[in-house]
Amino acid sequence: MGKQLPELTNQLIKFIEEQHLFFVGTAAAEGRVNVSPKGMDTFAVLNANEVIWLNMTGSGNETAAHLLKDSRMTIMFCSFDRKPLILRLYGKAEMYHPRDASFESYLKHFGDTEGARQIYKLNIDLVQTSCGFAVPFMEYKGERETLKTWATEKGDTGIKDYWTEKNQTSIDGFKTGIFE
Repeated sequence: MGKQLPELTNQLIKFIEEQHLFFVGTAAAEGRVNVSPKGMDTFAVLNANEVIWLNMTGSGNETAAHLLKDSRMTIMFCSFDRKPLILRLYGKAEMYHPRDASFESYLKHFGDTEGARQIYKLNIDLVQTSCGFAVPFMEYKGERETLKTWATEKGDTGIKDYWTEKNQTSIDGFKTGIFE
């Protein structure tokens, strides 16, 4: 059944590399808890206690707003197609924008980055596995091209305009720091 570990094992890193979907959870002290599904080639393991993920432009920017208030983050992976397993990574996150020097150095870990908004680095302080016996079998059929197509059509200027229109504040009215 479940285990708690201080870091990722090689077996768990291999499990992460095989996944097509992960979930990110954040919250400020007040307001709503946010859980976001993430896909595409947007996750990389740096080492046993550090992972990064590329946040693409979307309709909201809750993760950014929450991290300006509290750096706690949980990332969850589920096996939908093989041996059941749920993997949670707990820790404190750092946020990097295209204006930050570290953004470019981390960006090289990812493939298509059109529409990239932030990169988050999670410093893991707890790894937890659990059974996943109730998670259904699901078949992976491929990535959706919708976000890539949208970002390409918008271009850099259109994406920045969208950030101004849609990504300045969270649903709870917290600033996201997108242009600060």
